[in-house]
Amino acid sequence: MRAAVVVFPGSNCDRDLAVAFKAAGADVEMVWHKDSDLPQGIDIVGIPGGFSYGDYLRCGAIAAQSPIVKSVKAHAERGGYVMGICNGFQVLTETGLLPGALLRNAGLKYICKTVGLKVETSASDYTAGYNAGDVIDIPIAHHDGNYFADDETLKRLQGEDRVAFTYTDNPNGAQADIAGILSENRRVLGMMPHPERAADAGHGGTDGAALFRALSGALQTA
Repeated sequence: MRAAVVVFPGSNCDRDLAVAFKAAGADVEMVWHKDSDLPQGIDIVGIPGGFSYGDYLRCGAIAAQSPIVKSVKAHAERGGYVMGICNGFQVLTETGLLPGALLRNAGLKYICKTVGLKVETSASDYTAGYNAGDVIDIPIAHHDGNYFADDETLKRLQGEDRVAFTYTDNPNGAQADIAGILSENRRVLGMMPHPERAADAGHGGTDGAALFRALSGALQTA
């Protein structure tokens, strides 16, 4: 598996994401936001958490217009894999690669804690390492994680089995308790919780490691 991790001014989880990819056996390249092209032969692009461009305007809105994101969109449109975590999820909704939007938390406060996530589907290369219905513990750290979409979009996501994760105890007001969703071809994942922060026992938990292992296994056999 060859992974690229995009780095924006304000990214703060880029190294964590790269370490999680490497632990799953990936070769990883860090890609600066002003680059116009992804490296050749990349299988998956990771868009990390943080505060790209200081979260000015809307979270992820400026990052979505950066030069490298044009290449990320082209990669996704060719059937390539893209994973956006926290701020990365916000970037993916701003680009239109995933539907909906991430609004201010219902409590109007930044939340940083470990939460329970229910795995809603195992039918994706990201979630194949879990069983549907599993509950895993994954950290969150966000101020704008309240997932919103219109009723038609929500019904489509649920009807097409594209809700990847839901919160067991909704911390931010997200509609339908949604914590992560998949694209129509199931190769783009956006999620607010941080699996890369739960991929090393020395950091308190390993429930996120299965996501990276499953993805690596799927790409190695593709």
